[in-house]
Amino acid sequence: MKKKKIAISVLSGGLDSTVATTMFKDTHHIHAITFNYGQKSVEMEIKAASNVCNDIGAEHTVINLPWFTELGRSALTSSRDIPEPTLEDLDNKTVSIKTANIVWVPGRNIVFTAIANSFAESQEADTIIVGWDKEEAVTFPDNSKEFLNAFNNLLDVGSFDKIKIKAPLIDMDKENIVKLGYDIEAPLHLSYSCYKGFSSHCGVCESCMRRIRAFKRVNIKDETIYS
Repeated sequence: MKKKKIAISVLSGGLDSTVATTMFKDTHHIHAITFNYGQKSVEMEIKAASNVCNDIGAEHTVINLPWFTELGRSALTSSRDIPEPTLEDLDNKTVSIKTANIVWVPGRNIVFTAIANSFAESQEADTIIVGWDKEEAVTFPDNSKEFLNAFNNLLDVGSFDKIKIKAPLIDMDKENIVKLGYDIEAPLHLSYSCYKGFSSHCGVCESCMRRIRAFKRVNIKDETIYS
């Protein structure tokens, strides 16, 4: 049997990273890394990522970055309240940018991807898997195709190895991601999207709202438990 290539996945345990990672399970040996950067949902993210890895047969490592909590005033890592937008707000770019600024963690994907590259080089991996997508890129620049291309250009000149960041969802919205996840039998029911970190999804933060809407729009049963 031909030996599988190795891929490093940046796996938060969320919907996007779960689907993106599952896409590589048959072609690569996957080593997923989940970051603890002091986020409110850290325990549930680690649990979800671990469950996803067990389901798809991936290796899993948790990386602690405690100093992240001292940077900025993100509602994800501080006592600030998590925004609770309406469904109408999700399509209002002005409102979405405002809420994105509240939960923005400075340089998060830059740091995460750089660390993933260190793992990739050390394990002779050829791929870094990320769950960046078109819908998130509207308000988060570090989810955009421009960011993806720029980081791959950086790796071309800053690494001895031929490592590529793969973002298979980069042109997709949440509805298409849910549909794809269903089609490839990704463990969507094991993923966790809530910003607040409750044992059940809160159902009112922006991440939960986008998750709820996506399942409804594609008419796929949502097995998520909402409080």
